[in-house]
Amino acid sequence: MRSTTPSARELRDGELLAAIRRIHQDSGGVYGSPRIHAQLRREGERVSRQRVERLMRENAIAEVAPARKLRTTIRNPADERPGDLVGRQFTADGPNRLWVTDLTVITTGEGPLWLASIRDAFSRKVIAWDTGDVADADLVCAVLEYALHSRRPADDAGLIHHADHGCQYTSIKLTNRLVRAGIRASMGTVGDSFDNALAENLWSAIKTECVRHRPERFTTRAEANQAVFEYIDGFYNPRRIQKGLGWRSPDEFEAAHHTGELTEADYTRLAELAQHRRARRAAKREVPPASPHTEGRPEDTVVAGARRSAEGGQHQGSTRHPATRPAPRTDTPPNGYAHPGEP
Repeated sequence: MRSTTPSARELRDGELLAAIRRIHQDSGGVYGSPRIHAQLRREGERVSRQRVERLMRENAIAEVAPARKLRTTIRNPADERPGDLVGRQFTADGPNRLWVTDLTVITTGEGPLWLASIRDAFSRKVIAWDTGDVADADLVCAVLEYALHSRRPADDAGLIHHADHGCQYTSIKLTNRLVRAGIRASMGTVGDSFDNALAENLWSAIKTECVRHRPERFTTRAEANQAVFEYIDGFYNPRRIQKGLGWRSPDEFEAAHHTGELTEADYTRLAELAQHRRARRAAKREVPPASPHTEGRPEDTVVAGARRSAEGGQHQGSTRHPATRPAPRTDTPPNGYAHPGEP
C-alpha cells in the first residue's frame, strides 16, 4: 500500500507550485514557463525549466497567446519618405541611439482608442506613449514631445527615429519637429511589418497581456487608457523581465547600464539574440517544396509549411495556448527581421 506521507519530491513540488502560482498571479496571468523559471532563479530557487513546465502543465497554469494583427497603417503616396537607416537591426549600444515608434488601435464601447508609443531599442523601454480619439499627426507629435522631455537626447544627429509608412509619420508637422530636434528620420519598406518589428512586438504584448487578457471589452476610452497606463508604467517597464535583457526589466536594464553594472556579455547577448531571431524566423518564412501529397495544391503546401514552422518553433512542454497564425508570406526577403515573438 502506498504511504500517505508525502515524499520529499512531492513536498518540494508543492513549494515550487506555490511560488509559480504567486509569480503567475503577480504578472497578471501573462507569464509563461520561461519568465516564471527566470523569476524563480532571480529569487534564488534552484529548479530546472522542465520541472517548472511540468508543474504548470499539470495544474493548468498557462500564459496567453497573441492574436492576428489588425492593419492600422494607412500611407499617403504623395508624402515624401526618408530612407531606411535601420535595416532591421533593432539593437543599439546605448540609450537614445534608436527610437522605434508606431501606433495601434484598441476597441472600446465608445469607439476606437488610438495608442502611439516610442520604444528605445537599447533597453526595449517604452519611453513615451499617448492615446487619442483619432490617429493624426498631433498624436504622434505629442508622443515625441514626451520622449524629448523625459530623455533629453543630444541634438547631434546621433539619434534615429524609425517608423512605418503611416501618413502620421510622413506628415510635415512631425518631419519638421524631428529636424529641429536634430533627430534623423528612418522608414522601412511599404507593407512589411518586419521593417518595424520592434514596435510590432510591443503591440503584440499589449494586445495579448493587457487587452485580450480581460474577460470583457473596455466600456469607455478612459477605462482602456487606465489599463494601458497600469500595464506600461506599472508592469512592462519596471517589472516585466525579458530574455534579451538578461531576464531584467527595461528599467532594471537601464539602471544597470547607468551604474556600470552591465558586462560585455550583456551587450553581446543583445546582438546575438537579435541575429538568432532573424535567422530562425527567416527560415520559417521559406515555403517548403511541394510533396507528392500536396502536388497540384499550392494552398496545402503553404499550410503544411506553416504547420511545420509552428511545430518546430514550439518548445517541448510549453504552456502557451494554441493560436491560429497566418501562413508565411512568400514575398518577404529571406534575410529580414522576423515578426516579433519574444521581446
